[in-house]
Amino acid sequence: MIASATEIVCALGYESNLVGRSHECDYPASIKLLPVCTAPKFNVEGTSYEIDQRVKAIVQDSLSVYRVDAGILEELQPTHIVTQSQCEVCAVSLKDVELAVCELTSSHPMVVSLEPNELSDVWKDIKRVGAALGDSERAERLVTGLQDRITGVADACSAIGSRPSVACIEWIEPLMAAGNWMPELVEMASGVNLFGEAGKHAPWMTFEDLIAKDPDVIFVSPCGFDIARTMREMHLLEGKAEWSSLSAVRNGRVYVADGNAFFNRPGPRLVESLEILAEVLHPDVLNYGHRDVGWVRCQ
Repeated sequence: MIASATEIVCALGYESNLVGRSHECDYPASIKLLPVCTAPKFNVEGTSYEIDQRVKAIVQDSLSVYRVDAGILEELQPTHIVTQSQCEVCAVSLKDVELAVCELTSSHPMVVSLEPNELSDVWKDIKRVGAALGDSERAERLVTGLQDRITGVADACSAIGSRPSVACIEWIEPLMAAGNWMPELVEMASGVNLFGEAGKHAPWMTFEDLIAKDPDVIFVSPCGFDIARTMREMHLLEGKAEWSSLSAVRNGRVYVADGNAFFNRPGPRLVESLEILAEVLHPDVLNYGHRDVGWVRCQ
């Protein structure tokens, strides 16, 4: 029922067992043929500011941001539903799914709820899904493989010796820094994370905070936005009076990444997310093939 969970199920080798998906699930591309079981209650088009205001208006009324179609679930008759309780804004919540399941008349699926707040939680969630599917051994192998890849990237970064300071921006207007697993990934890529704490939700920040810290690298990967959509909003930062005075701007070290596909999805592709950070922080040394696909340099 959430994009990262669908990716986990597929990475475990159970794509053929999937019968439905959320409106956000789009990877691997083959799962787009599955019936969609959820929908947002707000218009997802528009600027980051407009989206923020719409979400806040719904949440302020103690309403859910998304809806689950119990009728479609009844038709699909799933034996398992994988959802999350980490963020009710980023994806369909546990309470939405439980409400829909209660409305079912003939299906009683197992609800597997994921709650990834930091990197170690992602590994636990993969194992939790594997156990629910009766394949703990395969989940253990998958986690070991992902951890080995991450260690390889981290070791390569550590050997370089350079440790640039990094400001990770997860939302442009209003300005928000990245939290949860992102500070960990920055540290693994041998960067010094300036905003946000590992294991904690993304914090609000101000442009004045950015000026005060004056990072070596500014890394912009808004939640739910791909590169093209983020680039359309970069003028909101670039138009600030003191933007050009920032070290990262003067030195051409402002980057935009695909936050929707990589950094905001707590699943197997966090490995690729680390590779992207490694390329961005050490562009003259490391190349994992993500440039112009997973990230671009702002001119």
